[in-house]
Amino acid sequence: MAISWYPGHMHKTGKELRKLMTATDAVIEVLDARIPAAGANPLLAEIAAGKPALKLLNKSDLADPGATADWHQHLNTLPHCRCLVLGLNKQDVIESVLRLLDQLTAEVQPALGIRKQCVIFGIPNVGKSTVMNALAGRKLAQTGNEPAVTKGQQRIRLNQSWTLIDTPGMLWPKLADQDAALRLAMTGSIRQTAIDIEEIGWLAAEYLQSALPEVLRQRYELEESPGDTEALLSAIARQTGGINRRGDTDYGKVAQTLLNDYRSGKLGNHTLELPPAGTD
Repeated sequence: MAISWYPGHMHKTGKELRKLMTATDAVIEVLDARIPAAGANPLLAEIAAGKPALKLLNKSDLADPGATADWHQHLNTLPHCRCLVLGLNKQDVIESVLRLLDQLTAEVQPALGIRKQCVIFGIPNVGKSTVMNALAGRKLAQTGNEPAVTKGQQRIRLNQSWTLIDTPGMLWPKLADQDAALRLAMTGSIRQTAIDIEEIGWLAAEYLQSALPEVLRQRYELEESPGDTEALLSAIARQTGGINRRGDTDYGKVAQTLLNDYRSGKLGNHTLELPPAGTD
């Protein structure tokens, strides 16, 4: 089963973004620090081509600090781009964002007028609503751990110069790279009802068994590392109440447990991808 999710409202968002770009001076892209490459929407990149871009590495508290530093360095080397790392504490984010937006636009359009507009976008469930609330200094957007919480555009005034327009989280029509699609599913950017939870859980277990064997053993109190993915899921199920009344492994239940634990950081701070080699 190919992993994909592109409902009608995302197509509508894309059309609205194209219209907004004509009056937009800069863009802010919110990225999940665990998947900065898989979570970078190529459709949004095409729509906003040529615009100064501020990349926000959000959820850095769930990512590996060393990998986040590498991504920060890499993204800052891109043309007309700045990167800012965000964790749980977003109290001072507004000052940093405004400073970097001013720097970016001064480089590209030094004669730009006092009134400027930026658009903030990102994939679903990347934490964009939380960022919006921090930028506004009050609760503007509903937040949650399920994608597609934001339903439409919101416009806020950041200061006398900058107006910020929020847009709903958006994926792209065809997730051609299924390895990247798995990373999107593992971090919760694809709606649960659009995926086969057992299949995603199996693939996630296969990856985590290779990447974090000792973390899995300690988290689920396994006596030894199971030999294969099926044995791993069954062992986790026995430790977490994932055995059904017939005594069989409930693969859907154990898959949900494993994914929830990864998404919430209970398997440690782990980044799923690194920046391209030789780009620092």
